This record gives sequence, structure tokens and C-alpha cells, in this order.
Amino acid sequence: MQALPPSQLLEALHWRYATKKFDPNRVIPAETWDALEQALVLTPSSIGLQPWQFVVVTNPEKKEALAAASYRQAQPRDCSHLVAFAVRRDLDAAHVDRHVARMASVRGITVESLAKFRSMTMGNLDRARAAGTLDTWQEHQVYIALGQFMASAALLGVDTCPMEGIEAERYDAILGLVGSGYTTAVACAAGYRMADDKYATMPKVRFPAAEVIRREA
Repeated sequence: MQALPPSQLLEALHWRYATKKFDPNRVIPAETWDALEQALVLTPSSIGLQPWQFVVVTNPEKKEALAAASYRQAQPRDCSHLVAFAVRRDLDAAHVDRHVARMASVRGITVESLAKFRSMTMGNLDRARAAGTLDTWQEHQVYIALGQFMASAALLGVDTCPMEGIEAERYDAILGLVGSGYTTAVACAAGYRMADDKYATMPKVRFPAAEVIRREA
């Protein structure tokens, strides 16, 4: 792998913003979108459990319905692709076994050799469930994916807008998630900005690095 120059990374991060006005006539090229889907697939997660599904929406009627379920915000309607980040409602033994089987297959090892890993994983999940923190932990994982998606999009010149101002239950109904074991946690619109989106040229308001980064000797 050839590393990006630091200046190129910072240029992309300064360029990105939460896009308010998407050009409804511009579509993300297939090759670019395929790379962004792979960025989602490659997102790291705690213990590798991947407690998510990423629902990609390009159908105009569904995007219109999702805009209505986003308090009438225009981004879901006008963007090229909308991604609903859905979190698994419960991480049960079946999900862990699926992960263990996948790990064994990909790495060319036996399921039996992963018995200790499985036991450790189930113990962690049982403790989190007993403490009432499992749902929060699972949602945290989804936000790792959201961050990776937005940063990857910026590097490819694709605009995004993360959206928490949505009605999750309506999203679930529109996207067929009811009864699936998954529920919408957050959404992200992706596409290309309109030239007249005033927010594109507004300076970013961030606290100074010295106030938010601590360096311990």
C-alpha cells in the first residue's frame, strides 16, 4: 500500500461537511459506490462481531418515503444513495457461532480451535446483557462504521450527511426491518453537493487542537 500524503488526508477532511443540498441529478458511479460498500464491510468492530446491516436505498419512491420519515429533510430524497445503519437487537449464541464459523473458514482453521474464543465472547456478551449495557455497546459499533464510511467518501470526493434526526420505527417499516432482528440506528445520505449549498463554504467551527487533544508524557 502507498500511503497518502498527510496534506491529502487533511484536504479531504476540510472539504467534507454535512451536506444540506444534494444534486438530485448526479449519481455516484458504480465503481466508486462499490468501494464505499467495501469500506462498510471492512469496518472494524469489537471482537469482530459486526452487529449490523447496512441498508442501501436508491429507489426514488423509498427515498421519498424516508425523507418524510426524516422530519421532511430533503437529503434522503435528493441524494444518490442513502444508507440506513441498522443494529442487531440482540447478539445471541447463533450470531456468535456464525462469526466463529466465518472466522474458521476465512483463516483456514477448525471451529474446534476457536472454542476458547467463543467462550470468552459469550461471557463478555452475557456480562454486558446482565449489566444492561449490551444495546449501547452495539450502537457504538455502528457509529464506527458511520465514521469510516464518511471518511472514505470524502477521500473519493463523495459528499455525505449523517442523519440522526429520523424516525427509526418508520425507517424500519419502510425498509422491511420489522421482525428481522435489526433496527435503524442512524442514516447517512451520500451524493454530490449542489453548487449553491451555502454550507459548503462556511468555515468549520472546531475547538482548537490544544483544547481537545491531550498529550501524556
